[in-house]
Amino acid sequence: MRHFLNLADAGGDAVATMIADAIDRKAARAGWPKARPDADEPLADHVLAMVFEKNSTRTRCSFDIAIRQLGGVPMILDAGTTQLGRGETIADTARVLSRYADAIMIRTDDHAKAEELAAYASVPVINGLTDLSHPCQIVADLLTIVESGKALPGLELAWLGDGNNVLASLIEAAGLFGFNVRVGVPQGYEPDTGFIEAARARGACIDIVRDAREAVAGADLVVTDTWVSMGQDHAHNKVAAMAPFQVDERLMAAAKSDALFLHCLPAHRGEEVVDAVIDGAQSRVWDEAENRVHAQKSILLWTLAKL
Repeated sequence: MRHFLNLADAGGDAVATMIADAIDRKAARAGWPKARPDADEPLADHVLAMVFEKNSTRTRCSFDIAIRQLGGVPMILDAGTTQLGRGETIADTARVLSRYADAIMIRTDDHAKAEELAAYASVPVINGLTDLSHPCQIVADLLTIVESGKALPGLELAWLGDGNNVLASLIEAAGLFGFNVRVGVPQGYEPDTGFIEAARARGACIDIVRDAREAVAGADLVVTDTWVSMGQDHAHNKVAAMAPFQVDERLMAAAKSDALFLHCLPAHRGEEVVDAVIDGAQSRVWDEAENRVHAQKSILLWTLAKL
């Protein structure tokens, strides 16, 4: 059973295979209508069940398009309009959805729910986002980096802001692919120590710094995310703590001259990033968003043993 709850579930070689497959499939579709299935339709007659306990734009749309382009059928379930919203257990939901679908994607608040779903499902389960990690986003990010001509081994990545789930998966990727991460983060908002220790054990350099310019100095890539995630409390205090880590033109200028900017979206313009950066020449944010589709396709193919 190939579950994809974190990048390490697949491993570096498998994720590299996903990236290569995504590049090939993306190129093969150049100029095609978006609804046209891929020529080989590798997931024809397959159903993907998508469970959303948290709101979504890119995850919802990209997985929907991805399964259709692979020849399969999407089935979207919102917690509020299913029995999950009335107290049905994750385990029972897993047992039932396994009878209806060939794979299940879940986007939820608590990582333990994704783990429980995987424990009781008889089909692969994909983590579309939890409070702990966001591996699907990072496959798209790695794809975008490689497409932009930057090699992953030895890459210097700077992260600014909250030590959240996206950063946790980036740190996990650093361990798998041999690049380094400098995290500019205020006291009390550091990333998960388990991911840091695992990446360091694999030889990646993961540094936590308190100064934004120190974080971006010599960086090949500058990455940030919203400071306050859905459902988080104490937003006012958090935004105040994060303010020195805003990515503006002066901060980007402290990175390498050919440094790129990434943001998984949605962006709170004027908070974690200014318009001139996210809309500027160094930004690859819109390629990154599009690449969610191509990454999801390859993730689906891997989980279903087609890669």
